[in-house]
Formats: sequence, structure tokens, C-alpha cells
Amino acid sequence: MMRVLIVGTAGQLGQELPEILSPLGEIIGVNRQNLDLTEPDRIRQVIGEVQPNLIVNAAAYTAVDKAETETEIANAINGTAPTIMAEEAQKLGAALIHVSTDYVFDGRKNTPYQEDDTPNPINAYGRSKLWGEEGVKSHCTRYIILRTAWVYGTYGRGNFVKTMLRLGGEREELRVVVDQVGTPTWTGDIAQTILQLGEKITSDTEDNSGLAGIYHFTNSGAISWYDFAVSIFEEAEKLGFPLKVKRVIPITTFEYPTPATRPAYSVLSNQKISKMLEIYPPYWRNGLRKMLQQLSRG
Repeated sequence: MMRVLIVGTAGQLGQELPEILSPLGEIIGVNRQNLDLTEPDRIRQVIGEVQPNLIVNAAAYTAVDKAETETEIANAINGTAPTIMAEEAQKLGAALIHVSTDYVFDGRKNTPYQEDDTPNPINAYGRSKLWGEEGVKSHCTRYIILRTAWVYGTYGRGNFVKTMLRLGGEREELRVVVDQVGTPTWTGDIAQTILQLGEKITSDTEDNSGLAGIYHFTNSGAISWYDFAVSIFEEAEKLGFPLKVKRVIPITTFEYPTPATRPAYSVLSNQKISKMLEIYPPYWRNGLRKMLQQLSRG
């Protein structure tokens, strides 16, 4: 039976993965409680003990603003750790699926980013994630780097949807940035995509040597954070969430300064992965509805 090591099972994506990836074989999950990703020797030890056929790295340092001052930790978790996973996967002949981000790009385009567009991160978090991508590419031949964007899910503490629901339950008026555009992406859809990629890259029945590389996956469509906030409240109201909010006011990035600069345009092209999997990603609002339905059921 195939052994799948999932790294980061305490995160909002990582908590989705064990059940969804169970068709692949025996699932072994690790998180920050039993694997400190700032300790390279411990990463090697765990992979050596598990002897996986597939490693799925869903772990990351994702505090974008704090990364500006905690650069060393961000680089260790997002840069060094994936590189070590790639080295160990290569030794075992295992495959590696590594989750990355739209923040490797500068956001200066106005058409969806392709996988072969040149990265140019504009904050410390994006630079640390690009470092991880380069480490994976350099040290493992059976790898998939899966870039996604604007991730939210039922699990985990901090994501935009949960923040809006909390603030919308406390305040009548909210101000949300309108000049940053991207695609909200539900962890449930990402996890299903990782299952399909895992099946393909570990299959012995087909030539998967050409599968290695970078893929983009988000839900389909493109909106601003402001549009997303308005949609969250529309859908949450239908499900009976307790809301006080009456007005959502659009503001500019300039009016909402943050320690880390954000890309103005974060839309990723899904063409490559859609062709490979022969399935086009679901529309972003469908994912939002499913997530809110899960939350409303408790």
C-alpha cells in the first residue's frame, strides 16, 4: 500500500487533506506539534521514519505582514523546509506535491498569470515562497508545485471569510479594499485537486515523467476583496448567520496601509491544469456557498 505523508495537517488546507487523500493509501499526517519545520534534521528524520511514496507539503508560514520582520522564520519554513523535503523525496524515489502562492508575482499584469511567467515577489512572504519553489525544482525530479491564491476554508483560525463574518457580526459598517483583484479559492476544491494530482504522479500505469512542473489552481472568476466581502454577507444572510453589517464601503490600498505590499492583481490562469485534469475549476461563489454551509452546520 502506498504511504502518503501530509505535512501541515493543522492548517486550513492540511485539515482537509487526510480524509480526501485517503483513497491514495495509508495517510500519515504531521503538524507543528510533532514536526518543527525550522529544524532540518527533524524533517529528515520524520521522512526517513515514514518512508513515504508521496509527500504533500501543505505547511507554510502565512503571516504575510509579520514575515516582514520575522523573515528568518518565514525563510526557514517556506524556503529551507520544502528544499529538504525535495532532497529526501529524491533519495526515496518519492513524489512531492508542494503548495505555493500567487504572491511569487508582483501583480503588475492585467491578464491571468501563466506558470511560465517570471516571478517577482514584492514582499518577504512571496520571496520565501519563491525560495521554496526553487529548492523543490532543483532537488526533486518527481514534483508538482501547485500555486493557489486567496485561500479560505472551514478549518483554521484566520481567513478572510471568517474575519468578515466576525466583523460583520460586530459592526454596522466595514471598509474593504477594492483595488486588489484575485480569485477566492476554497480549500475543499484545492484538496480534491491535490487528490487528482497525487493519483497521476504516483501512477505506475502511465508515463508520468512529463507531469513534473508548476501548475496553477484557483477557483474560476476574478473579483476584488470588496466584491468578495459583499458576496460573503449576501450568502451568509441567506443561511441565517447573525449579522449587524449594513454597509460595506470600498476603499483603496493607499487608504489601508499594511507592513507588506500586496499584489494588485493576483489572478492565476487555470488553463494548464484544466487541460491536464480535463476538469475546469468550479466558480468561486460555489466554493463560498459550500464553505458557509459547512460552517452553519457547525
